[in-house]
Amino acid sequence: MTNPNPSQPLTIWLLSPYHTGSHRAWAEGYQAHSRHSVQLFTLAGRFWKWRMQGGAIDLAAQTKSDGPAPPPDLVLATDMTNLPAWLALMRGTLPSRTKTVLYMHENQLTYPWRPGDKPDLTYAMINWLSQLCADLVLFNTEYHRRSWFSELPNLLKHFPDYNHLEQIEQVEARARVMPVGIDLLEESRPQSRTGPPLILWNQRWEYDKRPDRFFDLLYKLEEAGHDFRLAVAGENFRKVPAEFEEAATRLAHRIDHWGFAPSRSEYRALLQKADLVVSTAEHEFFGISVLEAVQAGAFPLLPNRLSYPELIPAELHAACLYADDEDLFTMACQRLKMPRAAPPSLRRTVRERFGWPVVAREYDRLFTGLAGVPATARH
Repeated sequence: MTNPNPSQPLTIWLLSPYHTGSHRAWAEGYQAHSRHSVQLFTLAGRFWKWRMQGGAIDLAAQTKSDGPAPPPDLVLATDMTNLPAWLALMRGTLPSRTKTVLYMHENQLTYPWRPGDKPDLTYAMINWLSQLCADLVLFNTEYHRRSWFSELPNLLKHFPDYNHLEQIEQVEARARVMPVGIDLLEESRPQSRTGPPLILWNQRWEYDKRPDRFFDLLYKLEEAGHDFRLAVAGENFRKVPAEFEEAATRLAHRIDHWGFAPSRSEYRALLQKADLVVSTAEHEFFGISVLEAVQAGAFPLLPNRLSYPELIPAELHAACLYADDEDLFTMACQRLKMPRAAPPSLRRTVRERFGWPVVAREYDRLFTGLAGVPATARH
């Protein structure tokens, strides 16, 4: 049923049981830019396994006690939500007409496990069961969507019977790609730059981002006689890869910034100082941090794989995407010899494709069509 009054805002409940990092930025970004009434129900971003197993219990309690009237037209849940468990706990409270959307920031099937950890199919099955009961499944990139549905049959074939492989096609038919939005910075980058180029790391301090490759690159650049400064930001956790401790000592004479930026304003100022942003990740479903740096003016050097080819226009692939470590070293040497900001066309593309004002408008349009008549317009 289509909405006869599309200007009428929807009531949306957004479930975010692992509310930190990109999940938090996405939820709060959409809430801030949507024309709909978006209410967040969240849990602290820690103990991810427990959030997927038991987070639905507390989220159901929150929505029952704090949920506004009227009831929601649409529920938007992140991939860390055990959606079937939450829906079961909401039985008798949530109107049957309420639509559900699952947003896949990541998945626990193709996400690389920490070295030494034993893979556990439980969490991939929570993702799959959540997709089965959602009216719409959104992935942040085509790479993510494709990799999930390519690997999903192998997951289900682990089980002896009743694996319902035929349902994969049904879910894939109601899956779409919708990017994450990013906050836009004012055009305040200095025109004239002095001093050595500043190389930026602004990703999570985690094994899947391969900090060993990043710091090895910097050691090789230093050995080759290149001058540069270094800023290492990004979210870090209790288990910090050993490469960071070593680099803090070996590259101490080059460091301008080290550690998580204490405020959003300081983080933005750091982005606007950066000349080069480098990713050496072996896993990336999207790439918010890279896009933030690029639209602030940093020139990107990224792997020619994962989600990155989708973020960079095809005509700039040769300049921004590398094939292997040797290729990265060659391109980094060139950029240090001849520093340049991200091309204006690239910054413009990032703003026009991924800026929250644009992305939120696309979400709003999609959800209006899916939800139909807002609760406040029903009689």
